[in-house]
Amino acid sequence: MNITEFQKWVGDFYEERGWTQYGPFIRVGFLMEEAGELARAVRAIEIGRDRPDEGEKQADEARQELVEELGDVLGNLILLANQYNIPFEEILDAHKAKLQKRYE
Repeated sequence: MNITEFQKWVGDFYEERGWTQYGPFIRVGFLMEEAGELARAVRAIEIGRDRPDEGEKQADEARQELVEELGDVLGNLILLANQYNIPFEEILDAHKAKLQKRYE
């Protein structure tokens, strides 16, 4: 699936569940929550959680959690882009151009 198809799929999936009703400020709050969960997944892989109430995860389980959290962050970014009618490809192209110009 390419990014354009995925952007539409995410929008449709969330819309069907009534999850697109939240405005940008609330969506950014969801994004920050997901970013925190992503940070926790990275920490678990890199330095561990060191909590007796949480068992150590196997490498494949920790990687799967990381993949899922990256997806949650991406989904929320896509929903923000959708709220402003910005195709994700435009974001990718603009970011690439900005970096190439900055570091030419």
